[in-house]
Amino acid sequence: MSSLEDYMLPCLNKKLLGLDCMGCGMQRSVNLILQAEFTQAFFMYPAIYTLILMLATIGINFFKNFKSANTIIFSLAILNAVIIISNFIYKTFLT
Repeated sequence: MSSLEDYMLPCLNKKLLGLDCMGCGMQRSVNLILQAEFTQAFFMYPAIYTLILMLATIGINFFKNFKSANTIIFSLAILNAVIIISNFIYKTFLT
């Protein structure tokens, strides 16, 4: 029986240059969430939960507009960018 890991895309940046990209770990993190390994998912890709929250907010706003949706989505986008860039810097230069 095949698992989700058999269908994951390889990171071309890591394969060609040997360096992680800013999205490295996202697929494996989603896979860990599906396996109910929530802590490991966070350590694999720290922005996963804020990304899920942002996507859920966008999805809800698509069907039912609410007043502060744009502010929430913008705030979550900024938070995600900070987490992703910080994680990239940490993985690339500090470990």
